[in-house]
Amino acid sequence: MPDDLPLFVPSADTQTGQDTKDRPLNPGTGGETQQGRKGDPVLTTAQGIPVGDNQNSLKAGPRGPTLLEDFQLREKIFHFDHERIPERVVHARGYGAHGYFETTEDLSDLTIADLFQSKGTFTPAFVRFSTVAGNKGSADMVRDVRDVRGFAVKLYTQSGNWDIVGNNIPVFFVQDAMKFPDLVHAVKDEPDRGFPQAASAHDNFWDFISLMPEAMHMVMWQMSDRTLPRSFRFMEGFGVHTFRMINADGNSSFVKFHWKPKLGLQSVLWDEAVKINGADPDFHRRDLWDAIQAGDFPEWELGLQVFDDAFADAFAFDVLDPTKLIPEEDCPVRIVGRLVLNRMVDNFFAETEQVAFCTANVVPGIDFTNDPLLQGRNFSYLDTQIKRLGGPNFTHLPINAPRCPFQHFQQDGHMAMHNPVGRANYEPNGWAKGGPRADPALGHRSHAEPMQGEKRRLRAESFADHYSQARQFYISQTAVEQKHLADALIFELSKVETPAIRTRMVAHLPNIDGALARTVAEGLGLAEVPQAHVPAQTPDTTLPASDALSILKAGPPGFGGRKLGIVITDGVETALLDALVDAATAMGAKAALIAPKVGGVTSAGGDLIAAHHQLNGAPSVLFDAVVILADAAGAKTLSASHAARCFAADAFAHGKFIGITADAAALFDAAGVTDRDDGMMTLTNTGDAARFLKSCNALRFWNRIA
Repeated sequence: MPDDLPLFVPSADTQTGQDTKDRPLNPGTGGETQQGRKGDPVLTTAQGIPVGDNQNSLKAGPRGPTLLEDFQLREKIFHFDHERIPERVVHARGYGAHGYFETTEDLSDLTIADLFQSKGTFTPAFVRFSTVAGNKGSADMVRDVRDVRGFAVKLYTQSGNWDIVGNNIPVFFVQDAMKFPDLVHAVKDEPDRGFPQAASAHDNFWDFISLMPEAMHMVMWQMSDRTLPRSFRFMEGFGVHTFRMINADGNSSFVKFHWKPKLGLQSVLWDEAVKINGADPDFHRRDLWDAIQAGDFPEWELGLQVFDDAFADAFAFDVLDPTKLIPEEDCPVRIVGRLVLNRMVDNFFAETEQVAFCTANVVPGIDFTNDPLLQGRNFSYLDTQIKRLGGPNFTHLPINAPRCPFQHFQQDGHMAMHNPVGRANYEPNGWAKGGPRADPALGHRSHAEPMQGEKRRLRAESFADHYSQARQFYISQTAVEQKHLADALIFELSKVETPAIRTRMVAHLPNIDGALARTVAEGLGLAEVPQAHVPAQTPDTTLPASDALSILKAGPPGFGGRKLGIVITDGVETALLDALVDAATAMGAKAALIAPKVGGVTSAGGDLIAAHHQLNGAPSVLFDAVVILADAAGAKTLSASHAARCFAADAFAHGKFIGITADAAALFDAAGVTDRDDGMMTLTNTGDAARFLKSCNALRFWNRIA
């Protein structure tokens, strides 16, 4: 029997005492003891006590009460009762993987951070991607959530752990951490009714946002295709805040962090999101798992925007304002390394669920700025981890522990795995072996920034322009992306039950773009565009478009990393099928075979071809491009299938590139798709396979859905 198959070997019925060694293998009736083979590890309690029966509690007689002395039952039940830790307030639904960061450029002139001292340095890494609003049980893609994605990177450097805790959007809703709890309360499910869960399309959120002009830039990003990523692998990451780098001479440079996916950017359409969510709520998780398991390791480049005080002083906006970004045209992104994810976790709870990120975790050579949101996050993250993970010793957990030598005088407390060794647990002390000592040369140094001013609760005037960059983002989008953004606003605000909130929100839009305001007002059935809110600072309408802000303008480098769905039926020609699979593989894409039955089909030559998916469980939204390979009989079979007709109609409606055999055209006729365009190609011979896959580099045939 293969080692990886389930094994249940009944030995004796613990209720009747009858010998069961000759009974056939079965999953057990609840009264039998499962025994392993010779050499298998012995089941024990957490104290190491061997367990003789893991099926039955200790009772006073066969039908009597369970005895309190059953320490095995108590341990098992108590552990089960406590095996869930408090859920993260935000970013609860996450997925992580291990990897490494490789430095590709020496930055010793900018920072003393050890990982940037020489080209070719490798640093272990752990990355956790997440949604923000939903709980752990929510889905990866929810139609009306338009959710920001977390992009948190833990680098296990030789000078300690450095956490770059960011999002897939470079700006944020609020400027001061004082408003962060209000933001989260507003976007979460409404407290009197407990819904909508994992969704921003409700009165509370838009009531709050409509009263916060500083959120308008983030709203443009949130309503854009950026919040419907195709997968984690096609998603940018940003450090959001402005940090500092400190070099050996104590000189400081400002820096912003960017993670740029090597596969390029890609999003899904709104209609695809809702259908993907129904077909596979774990779509993003599965995509990352499948890619790493297949050895198709996701990769991002680390880019820095580095600038000095003179640039910061001359920039039109305050670089400490987290609702603003620095356009890449004004300060180019400098690529200094690459992040590769090459190993999934061994245990989801121990690693992905217990990993603790904190913006305050920086290493020598990296320092903070006075960004008021960053300052609040530095406090909040640490406080959160202490609450979630039971106390201050969460760094004792392997996923959070540094991988460089460490020593300190911290001791005891809940879940302490190790304590200082020796007599001295304080410092200064006079003992010969008195433990670790501070080292000014190696220690973390903060930038010596002069401070002055009154101690008051206030907001800097340099934070007052709330619309200029919101407008810049909008005009940087293509016409297709602008339409998606307007549609998203209409959808979200249509879910708001209070008309005054809708009107108040739309009144912000004329300060961003008049055409956008009119489109949204008309879509909501407003008689006219509301009078625009008076801005705290007049928007700058001269800011130019920035191509880096558009997914479509940035464009992917090709079809690599994508998925081709190939529907096959009995009678399929293997030569064309093999050519398509080979062409996809050569481009770094994955080809998945879809058949009416998962058992597969019989080819024209009589061979059995196994399928990866059954048609009624694999809609076209799961794939980036599709092909239908069917002869006349196969097309007739598909045309009679509701799942097949939906597959074809959705593929066309979503602008996918479609390859078909001549006979397969009948399926599209049956699906009501009678138009043909250049995004639908008839495949007649093996040479057409590479030609079709080359056209898929554009990802979608936008002319069809523009």
